[in-house]
Amino acid sequence: MHILKFRRFSLPESQVTPEALVFSPRQAMALGAGMLAAGPALAQQAGLLPAMRNTRYAPGRAITAEREVTTYNNFYEFGSHKTISAAAQRMPQRPWTVKVEGMVESPREYGIEDLLRRMPMEERVYRLRCVEAWAMVVPWTGFQFSALMAEVKPLSSARYVVFQTAVLPSVMPGLRQTWYPWPYTEGCTIAEAANELSFMVVGAYGKLLPPQNGGPIRFHQPWKYGFKAGKSLVTIRFTNQRPVTFWEKLQPQEYGFWANVNPAVNHPRWSQAQERMLGSGESVPTLLFNGYGEFVADLYTNLQNERLWA
Repeated sequence: MHILKFRRFSLPESQVTPEALVFSPRQAMALGAGMLAAGPALAQQAGLLPAMRNTRYAPGRAITAEREVTTYNNFYEFGSHKTISAAAQRMPQRPWTVKVEGMVESPREYGIEDLLRRMPMEERVYRLRCVEAWAMVVPWTGFQFSALMAEVKPLSSARYVVFQTAVLPSVMPGLRQTWYPWPYTEGCTIAEAANELSFMVVGAYGKLLPPQNGGPIRFHQPWKYGFKAGKSLVTIRFTNQRPVTFWEKLQPQEYGFWANVNPAVNHPRWSQAQERMLGSGESVPTLLFNGYGEFVADLYTNLQNERLWA
């Protein structure tokens, strides 16, 4: 029998917004109509979004307003400012393929619709903590990354997973900034990737993931700073070589490979002890591992000599 244990950052069930209030029949009809209008490929996903919420990961904070999350974005391929949402709309979301390669038994190239049909979809409300000391809480739709690992079967010699963002010069004006080490590349250890919190995101707020938030597919590990989440992914590679990631390559003195959230370890230019909640502007204490330590702290017990915090 499964026993649900509430952690200190969990909300009681009585404080969770009822699904009927989040997704009314009218909203569901509008969502379905929007998918049908967009074409057959999106219409096939009508049964996947919105997905059932997994309450194991209640964040202990109010969900950030959708408008805030979709209009305040870091996505340097579209510009180094926060107001890139309009420019990002030019990025095509379909067709889209994701290649899984490297040290796996069964390398695959997935069309996005096929991938979504094959994976166990759910909604998880996760915190997101940016290294810039702002934060938000988002209802993401997607699937646990370990489900993809089970399908491609990493070799026992694989040690890391590398995530690569699309490079589309015709719609990504930020790529003209040649001093950045494009393409955007991120990575983690295979043990971190296999952790139950590691999540492939394909939707938010019961809708398909918009391009400014990394649509059609991104990665998210809520105990790490947000720059670790690769957006608009086209390649996932399993390797035995530790990658040098985008910000680590650009500014290694400020951004490391691990980048776990820790209020006691400051960024060289600002404190990480507090964070500003997007929308409300409320300042709240930062939590070790962003409040998810009970799930992930044991990943780092034998890594005392590593620079675990960005």
